[in-house]
Amino acid sequence: MAAISPFFLLFLIPIVPLSILAILALIVRPRPIKIPIKSRHVFITGGSSGIGLALAHRAAAEGARVSILARSAGKLEEAKKEIQLATGVEVATFSADVRDYDAVSKAIDESGPIDVLIVNQGVFTAKELVKHSPEDVKFTIDVNLVGSFNVIKAALPAMKARKDRGPASISLVSSQAGQVGVYGYAAYSASKFGLQGLAQALQQEVIADDIHVTLIFPPDTNTPGFEEEQKSRPEVTAIIAASSGSMETEEVARKAMDGIKAGKFTVSCNFEGFLLSLATTGMSPQRSFWLAFLEVITAGPIRLIALFFQWDWYKAIEKWSKTKTK
Repeated sequence: MAAISPFFLLFLIPIVPLSILAILALIVRPRPIKIPIKSRHVFITGGSSGIGLALAHRAAAEGARVSILARSAGKLEEAKKEIQLATGVEVATFSADVRDYDAVSKAIDESGPIDVLIVNQGVFTAKELVKHSPEDVKFTIDVNLVGSFNVIKAALPAMKARKDRGPASISLVSSQAGQVGVYGYAAYSASKFGLQGLAQALQQEVIADDIHVTLIFPPDTNTPGFEEEQKSRPEVTAIIAASSGSMETEEVARKAMDGIKAGKFTVSCNFEGFLLSLATTGMSPQRSFWLAFLEVITAGPIRLIALFFQWDWYKAIEKWSKTKTK
């Protein structure tokens, strides 16, 4: 039998990755899309502070007609003045609790047809599950998950009925705690993990209407809510969270808006988040065949990195537990 030439083997080496790329280029769905922002109606829940307010600033600065919804009428008025002072744009404000479907539906009807919906409201309390009251858990899930259903359900009929307005977008602001469970975040992680299933199913339901879903995974972000949460979070939660660091709201808003405009399904906000998205991509849609290729070839190494993080976290928990039993 003739020996196989080393040059032939070298020729074969690039064939496998190129073949994978070619297959992925054919099968990735949905197809790439661009979502325009200028001169379009952007509706943001939780828009009176934190990431929502930063997103409202950015949308207004990019020439959008902006509406923001939150519970506090006072905070909404402050946000409206702040945005107008910074951008010269007067935003519309709506006071409603996302847990109240009728109130949300009324606000959305009054605001007019929406082109870009950003579902951003969220509450969280870092506390071991055994210390959570049933009311705490219900409140977290009702605001973060059920509230998201309410907002989308209220907005969807008009978004589906729009004609000749270009591609539309529905974005859900989750959390890195919606990709991996974290000590002290049982209720919060459950509410944010639920957004993943909602987003995946919703994208299949609305793709025929040229509506594109984006799921955003911020890390700890320096918002008023985060500052309050830090005062009472368990010690182990603080140790684990320190491995990822935190970001400023403006930077998270920039990453989020860029992802929305690029039509991405998954938006990570920092390098750790990007690795986390690779490790947890599962059945998530992927528009970019290059990123799909990266997900395929890094599946093993990324899983190893994920196991290393889990080892580090559990080691911290074990160390903390021993100090508590002394």
